[in-house]
Amino acid sequence: MRQAKARLEDAEDALQEANYPYTVRLSQECVELSLKAVLKAIGIEYPKVHDVSDVFTRIEGRLPEWFRVEIPFLRESSKILAKKREISFYGGEEALLSPNDVISEEDAKDAAMRARKVYSLCDRLISQLEKASKEERLD
Repeated sequence: MRQAKARLEDAEDALQEANYPYTVRLSQECVELSLKAVLKAIGIEYPKVHDVSDVFTRIEGRLPEWFRVEIPFLRESSKILAKKREISFYGGEEALLSPNDVISEEDAKDAAMRARKVYSLCDRLISQLEKASKEERLD
């Protein structure tokens, strides 16, 4: 989560600097790292891919209700940002477009919003899991 938070902070800075492709790239990394941290926290070995959203449909029963209701948003965010990841790096190579030509301010704002929310949800869940684990050890 520490790495996810760093990406989120850097994405916010990139957005302020109007570096929209970099905002999208860092937001995608934040989402990916946050979701993988949740999987690791509940004892699931995550796949070594950028979009781990499909795993969440198979394990939602292991998650608290407040988090389960957010799974559609989490999955959508992961899928959208994983798709935009490549063009945020390389642009539209076939059409000789740079990343700045294909990633808009709106794309960047949406990516940063998604990263903020995903990070916040995952951080809350992991904090709850850590607290429950501490209480269990004390019993």
